[in-house]
Amino acid sequence: MLQSFQLAISDNLGSVTAELINSDHIHAVMTLAHGAGAGMNHSFMIDLAHELADLGIATLRFNFPYMENKKKRPDVPAIAQKTIDMAVQKAHSLFPNKPLWVAGKSFGGRMSSQYLAAHSSTVVKGVVFFGFPLHPAGKPSIDRAEHLKSITHPMLFLQGTKDALAELDLIEKVVEELPLATLVKFNGADHAFKSGKLNLIPLLAQTSNDWLVNQLKK
Repeated sequence: MLQSFQLAISDNLGSVTAELINSDHIHAVMTLAHGAGAGMNHSFMIDLAHELADLGIATLRFNFPYMENKKKRPDVPAIAQKTIDMAVQKAHSLFPNKPLWVAGKSFGGRMSSQYLAAHSSTVVKGVVFFGFPLHPAGKPSIDRAEHLKSITHPMLFLQGTKDALAELDLIEKVVEELPLATLVKFNGADHAFKSGKLNLIPLLAQTSNDWLVNQLKK
């Protein structure tokens, strides 16, 4: 089932396009934020949302304001976090009795974790990263991970072993130092989760679902 609507952000920022994809039998809901270079309707985002819905996870995708307004430069963190906050509130209002998770592809995941680091949310159960952008390509660093130490929610890192934005040894080091974090590696996959002709999206969805179910048992 699909429902499109406008998600109000603020008087100054206006609204952004959002879309809910769910099924008849859901056990969780997830906000799903897009990456820096492509919006909510990128094929990766749509395909992932449908795969998650088939597994019982409703998803709320949305554009960040810069993408909605066709600007190339991503929003500053404060605007991105405000957008995620409104998506979280909307998702919770639609499914008040279902566990809620925040998630995102690359930039969207990092902004979701920054949101959690700045807000001690009792509504959100945890965060799923579909490729955490640890550093720019060719500039290895772990500075972008510093805020993760402030998060008190479970974290799932889904990372390709050939991700140019997260060198494997560095992302492993980061996750090892986060007691609530889990790292699942996809051999040969790049930042877009491309690995030859393999379609990894069903596996990404299944891995996410398995982890969510396991977290809820704790």
